[in-house]
Amino acid sequence: MGSQPQSQPHPLPVDLTPATPAGRDGLAALLDAPDRALIAVDFDGTLADIVPDPEQARAHPGAVEALAALASHVGALAVITGRPAAVAVRNGGFAGVPGLGHLVVLGHYGAERWDAGTGTVSAPDAHPGVEAARAELPGFLDGVETWRGAWVEEKGRAVAVHTRRAADPVTAFESLRVPLAELAARHGLIVEPGRLVLELRPPGIDKGVALTEHVRETGASCVLYAGDDLGDVAAYAAVEKLRTEGVPGLLVCSGNEVPALADRADLVVEGPSGVVRLLTALSSIAGRA
Repeated sequence: MGSQPQSQPHPLPVDLTPATPAGRDGLAALLDAPDRALIAVDFDGTLADIVPDPEQARAHPGAVEALAALASHVGALAVITGRPAAVAVRNGGFAGVPGLGHLVVLGHYGAERWDAGTGTVSAPDAHPGVEAARAELPGFLDGVETWRGAWVEEKGRAVAVHTRRAADPVTAFESLRVPLAELAARHGLIVEPGRLVLELRPPGIDKGVALTEHVRETGASCVLYAGDDLGDVAAYAAVEKLRTEGVPGLLVCSGNEVPALADRADLVVEGPSGVVRLLTALSSIAGRA
């Protein structure tokens, strides 16, 4: 694609129109050939509102319906999340939804895959360092004074420490970054920071790798990716690289709480409700294409 914006024959509302030439090119390519497009979205903070207890997170009202309506018009549809695939499917309510028969959920940053067509999860063996770090965490955290009120989330192939419930969430988050990185390194893991959460997980797996591989697998000629947190930066980088290879892309940020993402986005929407509005609008326009 060239650097100049293409005309936009399928206008969206002003607040849902990409602010960048590359984003407008990506939108035009998507709407000109929706059957060759890949729509990929994060779960927490993008399809679901951020809540104090991640186990209580559920898809935003209208999100599943918007995905199902869009699915019939696009070539491929994926949810890419740091959560276990089965948990995202359960909390999202994706199983058995008419119209979502070709949805793919790539969990644990792509290490797990759930296909709506079969209803099954496939995944390689878990990294042994995760279990070792998990076993060490309770005593390890006791040695960090500011961690009080933080809590550990078991994620199967990863383990996360949340500080949202701590007396001083930001101080607890910052004080844990270096110690947890050292713990992770001892067990061959890395730390992925997010909004008041630090996740210990295996290296070499991220949303950028997962997204790129899915683009190759599906043969998509354009891609939209929507996310909200630092874990989505790798997916943004993947879309930017794909653009240099001639695959137009549209980067959407859900909310503006993470400047590292919002400043890089082609379009910033008002959280999950804005994502639902965008998906609904795209479905309506693609259906008339």
